[in-house]
This record gives sequence, C-alpha cells and structure tokens, in this order.
Amino acid sequence: MPRVLRLRDHEIALGVTVLAFIPPLAALGGEFGDLPRRPADALAVLLVLGQTVPLAVRGRWPALCLAVTGIAFAVHESMGYPQNIAAIGLYIALYSVGSLQNRHRMALAIAATAAYVAFAAVLAWLGSPDRMLDSAVFYVALAAWWLLGAFVRRRRQDEVERRRLAELAAAADERARIARELHDVVTHHVTAMVVQADAAQFVSEPAEALTAISGSGRLALRELRHLLDVLEATGAAGTVAELVEQTRAGGQPVELIEDGDRGSVNPGVELALYRVVQEALTNAVKYAAGSRTVVRVGRTPDAVDVEVTTAESRLHPEAQGGGRGLDGLRERVAKVGGSLEAGPRADGGFVVSARIPTGSG
Repeated sequence: MPRVLRLRDHEIALGVTVLAFIPPLAALGGEFGDLPRRPADALAVLLVLGQTVPLAVRGRWPALCLAVTGIAFAVHESMGYPQNIAAIGLYIALYSVGSLQNRHRMALAIAATAAYVAFAAVLAWLGSPDRMLDSAVFYVALAAWWLLGAFVRRRRQDEVERRRLAELAAAADERARIARELHDVVTHHVTAMVVQADAAQFVSEPAEALTAISGSGRLALRELRHLLDVLEATGAAGTVAELVEQTRAGGQPVELIEDGDRGSVNPGVELALYRVVQEALTNAVKYAAGSRTVVRVGRTPDAVDVEVTTAESRLHPEAQGGGRGLDGLRERVAKVGGSLEAGPRADGGFVVSARIPTGSG
C-alpha cells in the first residue's frame, strides 16, 4: 500500500508563505469587500505573513491560529491591498479549528461569527458595494471549511471508538479463551486424580497409585503456570505422548499411534492438538473408565489429523455434543482454521476427530 504523504504544520506554513510572494501565483487569492485597491507596502507584507506564518502552530493552538490569521485577513481587506493567495491561510485555520479544537468549540464559533459580522459592518462603513447577500454567501463559504474540519474530527473519533470496541471484544475473547484453558486443565487433571485416588484402595501397591496422583498434580501445576504466563502459545502445554502416559498411569488403557514427521509446527496448532486429545481422554476417563482407548495422530505438510476412539463407551449425553468441554473445543479448533467432530460409533464406542491445518495460528 503506498505511503500517504503527510505535511507538518511548519511545512504548510512555509509553502503558503512562498506561494504568497511568487508574483504569478500571489494574485490568485480571493477578493472580499470590493474596496478601492492601493499598492502593496511594508504593512501589506506583514499582513500577508500574518495570514501564513500562524499556520505553523495550527495543530497546537488552532484557536490562536484562527484569531491571528482572521485579524490579518480582515485588516488586509479593509485596507484595500491587492488580493493575495495568502488568504488560503484563513481557510486552513478554519478547517484546523473544526478538526483539532477540543475545548470551548461552541463559544469559539459564536466569537468567530460575531467577528465576521463586525468585519462586514466595517467594510460597509468604508463604502463596500457588497450587499448583505454577498456577505452571507461568503460567511457560508467560510463556515463550510469549519464544518469540513468538524466532519473529519467526527470520523476520527468514530475510528478511535471503533478501535476501543475492537480491543474490548478482543479482551472478552481472550477471557473466554482463558476460561476454556482453565476448564481443560483443571477438568482433565482433577478427573484423573480422582479416578487414581479411587483406584488406589483396590491395588496391591498403593505407592504406585500415589506416584501417579503426584504426577498428575505436578503436570496440572505446570500447565497452570503456563496459563499464568499470559497464556502465550510460545510453547506447548505438554506433549501428546506425556498426556497419554499420564492417563495410562491412572489406569486407563490408552494406545498412541503417531504417523508423519512433526517438524516445525505453529505452537498454536500444537496447543490445539494437545487440547483435543486432553478433552477426549478426560471424557474417556469420566464416562468409559477401563475401556480401551486409541489415540491416532497423523501429520502431513498441510494438516494434523487426530482421532481418539473409546471402545464400549458409556458417555454421558453431555459429552456427546452439549458439554462445555467439546463445545469450547470446537471453537478452539475453528479459530485455528480446523474442524472437529464427536459422536458415538456404530459398535457402541465413541470417537473424537479433528483436522487442523498446519499453516494456521
């Protein structure tokens, strides 16, 4: 996209000043009052500069810029000096007040209108042949520059408000993502620890069960610390292999089948993959404890495919599509450009499958 050229205030002031003293261009300015003209002199030069130099501070003090340029313009026209392109300084000053003035805008508009009425009265007293209609038309032309600046100001404010609302929406989306992350971490690991604790009373060596519970707790703490680090997807919350091993240690028979080269994958893709397996294994432990579970991960240059199947599943209806876990998981996978499906199998089992493009973030 081409870069937009933006002139600074002092550059605008310098440019208009230079144009005001180039003979072929200087006379392009408008004429108001139609008074008898007199030759330019030193005072005329000062009045021309009074209409151009204040533009250098129009951004910082737009009201002061308008006051100085307006007075200089009024005196220049009242003295009957030759028309000059420096009059454009008044138009720019009016636009600047409309677009940049923050305080006392209404009071300034009333004061400027009163000053214009006084200027028109002085011209009439000096013998100007202009009619009241001419003065009204010129006033409307001047007011149009002010209104143009006000329109730009409003557009600028609307853009700022739009960005503010977009930031609020992004913050709300981030809070929802954090909630899903916490749900995934806490639900999975607490479920695993509860199942392991329940099973500990029936095993011959409870020390192994306690070790598994301790491992689940440490893994949960590690993932929670990962979330507290602003939840940046700069590294995976864990690996699928670690997740499968930890679930297997809790008593769930889980088999992992991986195909393809992992290579360099976007961390967001790896995190989404991890959460898909995590949620599927959580549901398997909760609703099909002891049933054989298979995790298949296939990697290609274009996408990562994952499928988690559980045999003889007795899944609660909540886990079959209406639960927060799977619904949040669908949203997560969709955000990285993928798709997720979950439902019962014909043989009575349950399957969760997802496809995540490797080029997504």
